[in-house]
Amino acid sequence: MKTKLLLVFACGLAAVCTGRAADAAKPSAHVTVTYVAPENFTDVKSDTMGSDRDRDWLLNELKAQFESMARHYLAAGHSLEIQVTEVDLAGEFESWRGVEFDHIRILRDVYPPRLSLEFRLLDAQGKVLSGGKRQLRDLGYLMTIGMPSSDSLRYDKEMIREWMRSEFKRAS
Repeated sequence: MKTKLLLVFACGLAAVCTGRAADAAKPSAHVTVTYVAPENFTDVKSDTMGSDRDRDWLLNELKAQFESMARHYLAAGHSLEIQVTEVDLAGEFESWRGVEFDHIRILRDVYPPRLSLEFRLLDAQGKVLSGGKRQLRDLGYLMTIGMPSSDSLRYDKEMIREWMRSEFKRAS
């Protein structure tokens, strides 16, 4: 019985490794993320960010999430062009609570993450397959589980993942 279980486990592990090697070998989708006037975004303005470095970090994290999800949800050879026009992160600063709260983001149902974007999905020949404007918003973000609790952008990243999952067919 132990031998059979070990054999099944080894075969399963080999299948997973082979599948991952095949995924790594196939050409991946290409994603271009452009931020349109980020200085006007709700949560990227100079008065809400500590520094340019903080703003750059935040925008790079969101861009990395789009790129990461493209590997899972877009077919090989496809290109996705995204223009982000608004970023409003989950939670808000409630500075009216006092000085010690002006740098602590409070998470409540009334402060959902929101992101506005325009996109175009192109095939390998450059033909537009789909596109449009989207207003992403996750009203049930506080019920989300699965993202690491140490990630300060976990709700915003989960919203991006969910949009990619629902907008695009899973790549095969």
